Amino acid sequence: MRCMEASDWYRVRSVGDGVTHVDEPHIKEFYRCNIWHLRGRDRDMLIDSGMGVVSLRQHVPLVTEKPCLAVASHTHFDHIGCHHEFSECLIHPAEAELLKHPTRANTFADKYVKDDIFDALPPEPFVAAEYAVKAAPVTRLVDDGDVLDLGDRHLEVIHTPGHSPGGIALWEAATSILFSGDIVYDGPLIEGTSQREVSDYFNSMKRLFDYPVRVVHGGHFPSYDGARHREIIRAWLEAKEAP
Repeated sequence: MRCMEASDWYRVRSVGDGVTHVDEPHIKEFYRCNIWHLRGRDRDMLIDSGMGVVSLRQHVPLVTEKPCLAVASHTHFDHIGCHHEFSECLIHPAEAELLKHPTRANTFADKYVKDDIFDALPPEPFVAAEYAVKAAPVTRLVDDGDVLDLGDRHLEVIHTPGHSPGGIALWEAATSILFSGDIVYDGPLIEGTSQREVSDYFNSMKRLFDYPVRVVHGGHFPSYDGARHREIIRAWLEAKEAP
């Protein structure tokens, strides 16, 4: 399998509303995290940061143009790989220690990071068996109902456990945009197996159904509108039994 140049690793496109989508197109879609950059008046925000196999700050200059809050929707390897490059990192308390002390096991890298998740490999000297997320500073803990202020934009934190204990979504009421992380997106959802995780996931999905969303930017797969949002959640809830 060929190795990519670092300069060709990321793909960047505007999706409107002052939001930019960044991703790593050489990772297969199921494993490919959506990185969301929001432009604010006083500061910018980054929601998730990909695998970290190539420097985000070096190869996506957009993320360095203003002070930038690096928010982690949760701490799986594909979402926090470049958080260590940012001086302001925000995370739910349930996963703060993991962001500060990641391992191959607790980020699930040992389970999923193999050459076959790529269509083309990251630049040398990448070795899948040696891949590990770097520790990142935790400068702010965020919990349900907190509001993140970018000056002219305000996003409410929604705690959405079920996929992971400290999973969060972000809701911008002024634009009716939901950044949903990995709790809901338009693709195969990964649910926990314990009774607590099953109950948490069910309650998180019920709660998100009621938001008057215009567009959802998820942690994976393409974005979608409010009608599709309700369709996805309704179908999921109908396929489950209330815990």
